[in-house]
Amino acid sequence: MLDVDEVGGRVERTELPGGLRVITETMPGVLSATLGIWVGVGSRDESPSVGGSSHFLEHLLFKGTRSRTALEIATAMDAVGGEMNAFTAKEHTCYYANVLASDLPLAVTLLGDLVTEALNTAPDLESERTVVLEEIAMRDDEPADAVHDLYAETLFGDTPLGRSVLGTISSIEALTRDDVDGWYRQRYAVPSIVVAAAGRVDHQQVLDLVTAAFGDRLSGDARPDPLRSGEDVPLTAPARPGGLIRRTTEQTHLLLGSLGMGRLDERRYAAAVLDAAVGGGMSSRLFQEIREKRGLVYSVGSSLTHYAGAGSFSVYAGCSPKRVPEVLRLVRACLTEVAGTGLTAEEVARAQGQLKGGLVLGLEDTGSRMSRLGKSELSFGEYLPVRAVLDLLDGVDEEQVRAVAADLFTRPTCLAVVGPYRERDLDRLLAA
Repeated sequence: MLDVDEVGGRVERTELPGGLRVITETMPGVLSATLGIWVGVGSRDESPSVGGSSHFLEHLLFKGTRSRTALEIATAMDAVGGEMNAFTAKEHTCYYANVLASDLPLAVTLLGDLVTEALNTAPDLESERTVVLEEIAMRDDEPADAVHDLYAETLFGDTPLGRSVLGTISSIEALTRDDVDGWYRQRYAVPSIVVAAAGRVDHQQVLDLVTAAFGDRLSGDARPDPLRSGEDVPLTAPARPGGLIRRTTEQTHLLLGSLGMGRLDERRYAAAVLDAAVGGGMSSRLFQEIREKRGLVYSVGSSLTHYAGAGSFSVYAGCSPKRVPEVLRLVRACLTEVAGTGLTAEEVARAQGQLKGGLVLGLEDTGSRMSRLGKSELSFGEYLPVRAVLDLLDGVDEEQVRAVAADLFTRPTCLAVVGPYRERDLDRLLAA
């Protein structure tokens, strides 16, 4: 399967025995390569009792394999000036390395070893448990981070999407070596894995390297895992109207939002244009009304989040506690106005330009290209060329945006607040 993307390089995809998918994008004009091994498992797959297992495992895999210690893994990458890291999200986990193109074989060997031969020993689990607990504490100490987890909990409730990727203190303290290693053995199966590489790479070379790294796991007639159905979050309205974390802070951090649309919804391009115009930049309505005209905030903006079968639209703002009621009133007024009258032709055109420029500029490095390959395969089961996405954004018109706004901005909302308030204050803010 071959596709030449006018805005990028040559994209090729091969499905190896056992269901492992390998996707590459060749970029002859660079001297580096980024490799990512994507596993289609994240916090959305966890029950509350093992909350945080996927993220915990992401940490633990770097502690050593059957053939390498943690120090040997780190030393090998440092010796070639490369970068190796990982991250866990709601629906996937990614291990990646950015290296000189000549060091791609090392990157494949190291990451392949992590994903297939991790030891996950009990002593390593105990030492890393402290690190994960410190990460939770760091999140709690940063109000701008804490409010996002609170918002997800408020919107999605006690569902997989409502729970934090980090887990909770109690769930992390209760995890055993068998829990985490069992998660690894069960979930890190070849049909759930995608290998993506971008940069000065050759598709056949990557295939040869991956085949050697995964060895006898590449056998049988298994097919790649199907796309997520999204049936685990059957919500039609926010789980509750508001959530509060009391903190003695100089600023109040708040998120106001509603359920959005899943990532396969055909209206997502119109929604992206709407989001960009309403709160996506310095020329957006929210920024102009709340920051530029009134100086009530330093930061304000909106965002869309898409998952399988579910999503979210939210507005974030950080401001002095005494200004919160006015800021909330202005946000709601802005959304109500756009729901009723839509956007002007000028706003639609400007948002389209912003999104198109941001997309292309954001793909200037090999890491971004690699991420797009991996996410596309796990989320959509196919790669959509950049040119095709640009055309879809160009095809959005004012009426499509108006229809999405009339739907999205009239849905029931919820409010997440981190600041110096008591529970009784929450009702007042909800009514602001």
